[in-house]
Amino acid sequence: MDNIPLEEVIARVCHAANRAYCESMGHNSQPPWDEAPEWERSVEIRGVQLHLATLKAGEKPGPGTWHEKWMEKKRREGWCYGPVEDAVTKRHPHFLPYVDLPMELRMKNHIFVGIVGGFFEALESFRS
Repeated sequence: MDNIPLEEVIARVCHAANRAYCESMGHNSQPPWDEAPEWERSVEIRGVQLHLATLKAGEKPGPGTWHEKWMEKKRREGWCYGPVEDAVTKRHPHFLPYVDLPMELRMKNHIFVGIVGGFFEALESFRS
């Protein structure tokens, strides 16, 4: 992992934690990082980059921030709400305001924000 960019290292940790969280509830939908599609890994890395940039700017992103950014991107790509995820018709059951998502999905965002924030704080303390 010596040659892996820091943002990817953090994204891998976030992915593994969220995968473990999902598995704890009996959901085995997330593959390990190395088996995840490239688009999924890219989205997670980009999410880490966005959160780190926000933290560096002195702002603290909340767990809904990541979801809203995801929805903005999907909306630009023509996605909308649908009861079942379908890449062909661009429908997704999570295309809802953050507050309307089920608690178990919102927890994934809390985990993500907590991990990125923890890395940021640790790195900042090493720099001081």
